[in-house]
Amino acid sequence: MYTQFFGLTEKPFSITPDPRYLYMSPRHADALAHLLYGISESGGFIQLTGEVGTGKTTLVRSLFEQLPKEADVALILNPELTTEEFLTAITEELGIQVPEDRTVKALIDGLNAHLLDAHGRGRRTVLIVDEAQNLGTELLEQVRLLTNLETPKQKLLQIILIGQPELREVLSRADMRQVAQRVTGRYHLEPLNQADTTKYVKHRMRVAGASGSVFHPAAIREIFRRSKGVPRLINVVADRALLAAYANESRRIDRRLVRRAAAEVFGDRRAGTWRRRLVAGAAAAALAGAAAVGTMYWLDRFAGVPAEPVAEAQLPPSAPAPLLAEAREILAVQDPLDDVQDTTPLAGLLADPAVPKDTATAFTTLFDLWGSSFEPDGQPACQQAQVLDLRCWFQRGSVTYLRSLDRPAILNLIGEEGEQYQVVVQYMDTDTASLAFGSQTFHTSLTDLSRYWYGDSLMLWRPGAVQGEDLAPGMEGEGVRWLRASLARIDGDSASVSVPDSGSAFFDSDLEARVRDYQRQRRLSVDGIAGAQTQIAINTDLDIPGTPSLTRAN
Repeated sequence: MYTQFFGLTEKPFSITPDPRYLYMSPRHADALAHLLYGISESGGFIQLTGEVGTGKTTLVRSLFEQLPKEADVALILNPELTTEEFLTAITEELGIQVPEDRTVKALIDGLNAHLLDAHGRGRRTVLIVDEAQNLGTELLEQVRLLTNLETPKQKLLQIILIGQPELREVLSRADMRQVAQRVTGRYHLEPLNQADTTKYVKHRMRVAGASGSVFHPAAIREIFRRSKGVPRLINVVADRALLAAYANESRRIDRRLVRRAAAEVFGDRRAGTWRRRLVAGAAAAALAGAAAVGTMYWLDRFAGVPAEPVAEAQLPPSAPAPLLAEAREILAVQDPLDDVQDTTPLAGLLADPAVPKDTATAFTTLFDLWGSSFEPDGQPACQQAQVLDLRCWFQRGSVTYLRSLDRPAILNLIGEEGEQYQVVVQYMDTDTASLAFGSQTFHTSLTDLSRYWYGDSLMLWRPGAVQGEDLAPGMEGEGVRWLRASLARIDGDSASVSVPDSGSAFFDSDLEARVRDYQRQRRLSVDGIAGAQTQIAINTDLDIPGTPSLTRAN
């Protein structure tokens, strides 16, 4: 993950409501003060509204940490309930025994008895209803009736309604005037302004352990412009920008990177062809059991659900894989790009309509590198690959990670306005990449490439004897035998290869330890399971004939 790359202890822009990350802007501080005053001094209703993502729920979590010791709280997160279910939920939240006869009268009687007892012990009871704009007319009336529980001097139940701006519209209706008249405090939480957005981003980075400045001031201004100051959108865009910077191996985030991150987050209709084609191929591969991890990532991503990257590994230059070291020796003798004096700016290529950069063309090129043909009007790409005994592998990683797997790949490039293009990287050295746009090949610097590539890529690979299935401890079969023999060849243990023992087809603890050691050396996810990522690395180190290489001329 990018946390280690940036020296962070955790992800700073998670969208879960963690009170540690609450940035107390003047607006949030004022809202919290209203809530605390309502709990300590007021009676009736307190109303807190705000647009989606402005921090209402996080503010409530922070409120819990500052509640007076004498306060008991019932929190209702989903108010779309019947009256009986609503009263039962309050009863359970306050630790009251639910009556066997769950009628409205029985529940109210039990609640009233508890409130009188709590009042006698000097305690205050608070009911907080989140997403209160979803309360129906009948339930709102019942909530109003709860405020009738009182002594001659004060209300026994303080109610806080938290909701989106629609809650104000609901309470302004004529038939809701009795409820509206009991609202003793109202506060509307506005989005952050530009100055507070800057402080917000820096605050969250500090809480996550950042020791320096990662976001350029212009980048934060762009985050504010794109998010309109809504904290949740700030989190999503900033998180995506951090991930993109990690993929590009850049420790500083500028405005251009944020602009493309925002285009990725908020979507772009021109991205439809690439996404639809990959989803179709991924779905077919998933049904066939191929590239399961990568498939699930892409399916999640294109369904709009935030997902963790499936392949984020770095291979430091100080610890190259055996085959990569060999490849570098070959490159030192004869580099296919030695004769190329100039590189072609990507901006011009992406803007040129005569240069093909669509999904079908990219798959045609990638299949051709494997000595196969792709049918643009045929089955989804990954399903065609499976017929050819190939598998798709989707991943998000860095340039170093691509080099470590040593396979040509389709790169998803994102332009200035969020438009997406698919090109094939067929060769890469330490500074330059060779990109195929259909039958045309251009050379570009990795610096230029990093401006348009977020780290999303797709490569093909050919399984050995295991048909692409994950190999895990406890399994038995020819796949395990292949794994054991392959690791022995990589380790140079010829005796283990030529004289397999009787247990060589069983995935035992010793083999698991060898897999973990290999994953550690290769800077892969260390789990002791030989999944697609580990098998690709093994095939790379075995240097299987007929496999196209990213670090050597094909």
